[in-house]
Amino acid sequence: MLGLTSKLKNNAIGPMDEDVQAAAARLVRRIKEGGHTITVAESCTGGLLASAFTDIAGASAWFNQGWITYSNDAKIKELDVRSESIEKKGAVSAEVAIQMAQGALKNANADIAISITGIAGPKNDGTNKKVGLVYVGIASNNWANAESTQIGGNRAENKIGFVHFALLSTIKRWDEAMVQAEEHRKEMVRQKAELESEKIQFELERAEREAAASQSAPWQDDAWDGEGAPPTRDTSLDDEVQWD
Repeated sequence: MLGLTSKLKNNAIGPMDEDVQAAAARLVRRIKEGGHTITVAESCTGGLLASAFTDIAGASAWFNQGWITYSNDAKIKELDVRSESIEKKGAVSAEVAIQMAQGALKNANADIAISITGIAGPKNDGTNKKVGLVYVGIASNNWANAESTQIGGNRAENKIGFVHFALLSTIKRWDEAMVQAEEHRKEMVRQKAELESEKIQFELERAEREAAASQSAPWQDDAWDGEGAPPTRDTSLDDEVQWD
């Protein structure tokens, strides 16, 4: 994220707005291609991420709702963040970011969720964490993870930088998930083909065993197809029996 930090330091907020819009559009294209829906849970960015999405025409088709949970109580009440996680790790942490995303995902019944929790500044509110630190949580119904970076701008620049980082992180994770899903699909196809091949081979071998068993059966010579005289029965055993 050094490039993003440098850009924040050397440019006004306007150009970053364009970068955010471009990143949002890139992510939305991916969402729309699969017919998915997205939701967000924001803290320090105060709705900027949701705004980036709803600036795109037709957002109602894939963006239903989002949350701005600025206080810890709101995170716990609205997103089911565990209070012990906040007490042990702090609100700005990977654990809380993931729980925020998972809570939003569940409550919105969406396919993917993004959360942002960070320290925009100018003060760190008494924590030992630096201003500009942010954690982004990304969750789907199959996986969840958190990304983190440190940005060195002022409060307004940090908030926009946090949103940009969240979008870029989600695009990266989305693409990785799609690659993994495709690899999984191919593996399932390979396994299915292998099972079908094994089944066919088993049936062939069974047919061969049955044919061999039929050819070597001791009663094969006495087989009668129902036409002509039936085969004569060996009565030698009767001849040896002494009857009283």
